[in-house]
Amino acid sequence: MATALPTLRRNWLVTMRAYQWTYFVGTLATGILTVGLAYLAFHAIGGGRAGGGFAAAAGTADYLGYVTVGAAASMFSVRMVLWVAKAQITEQREGTLESQVLAPARRLPYLIGVGLQALTTTVVEVVVMLAFAIMIGVRLPAPDPVTLLAAFVAASVAVFGISVPLSAIMISVGEAHITQNTLFVAMGLLCGFTFPPGYLPDPLRWLGEALPITSALRALRAATLEHAPLSAAAPDLLLCLALGLAYLAVGLRLLGPAERIAIQRGGSA
Repeated sequence: MATALPTLRRNWLVTMRAYQWTYFVGTLATGILTVGLAYLAFHAIGGGRAGGGFAAAAGTADYLGYVTVGAAASMFSVRMVLWVAKAQITEQREGTLESQVLAPARRLPYLIGVGLQALTTTVVEVVVMLAFAIMIGVRLPAPDPVTLLAAFVAASVAVFGISVPLSAIMISVGEAHITQNTLFVAMGLLCGFTFPPGYLPDPLRWLGEALPITSALRALRAATLEHAPLSAAAPDLLLCLALGLAYLAVGLRLLGPAERIAIQRGGSA
């Protein structure tokens, strides 16, 4: 905590002084547009009803609720990845990576501090987006609070875990935008934010299961749309946690060599 809390405070100060609204509005716009377009399509094209094929694949006929939970999860995932995965390449661009490597603080507490700051801002953004969804007429059933809390924790571990190996890739190749956007496209296609993964061919569906966000999203929907007890969501929660921790372990193993590559490349330049 001696490293995580000062990192949390530093990132909050940077955000409030330099990016008071840009990050907030940019992330919020994605969720609002997703829910707004889904609402228009549901009423203007679908006549206010979801087809039987959707209900069978999604496990619910509540199309707007399905998309709203998916949009919230997408906002959460993208924001967390943007902060955590880009933390090291930001240090590199600002010329502080060498100092960070020489400092006695370990890398995991530093990244936890970055993740905690991202978590607090993202929760506010998701709450605002959900308020918009309720304002336009989306009605979500009362969630199971225990399952929802467990799914939120599992989703946080999953997104944090998948961000660390991505961070190692970013600083080793010296590039962020193509790398992160490739992951975002894969997540949007495979994880089922706005449509059931059952619509995909089997190879893509299996690939999506390798991303912990897929199982986290199933647990979140079980908690919010089905009021499922913790026992019913336990398989997805355990799978999500196992995958998230596996990605985290791999990422921490790769991060040190990636930092050395980045420093060597900077010195030779």
